[in-house]
Amino acid sequence: MKKIKNEKVISLLLVATASFSALYFIIQQNMNAAILSMTVMFTLTNFFRSRTFKEQGHEKESKWMRKMSITFAVLSVLVLMIMIAG
Repeated sequence: MKKIKNEKVISLLLVATASFSALYFIIQQNMNAAILSMTVMFTLTNFFRSRTFKEQGHEKESKWMRKMSITFAVLSVLVLMIMIAG
């Protein structure tokens, strides 16, 4: 039970950090960094949602969320590469 509670706290902190950083970069008008923060946020939310669905026995939904998480992870890497390239 303690492991699940800690995982929820960690997931909440990670998603909140990504959300607030996206908001910060939007206010600063740094759209590349904002998009990177949002794709990281979507990666994290879909990853943790996938784990939750799997724990609840929803295998089909879990696989879909895992695929979405991987998609957003790839997009995050692409955005980072674009930012580095200039």
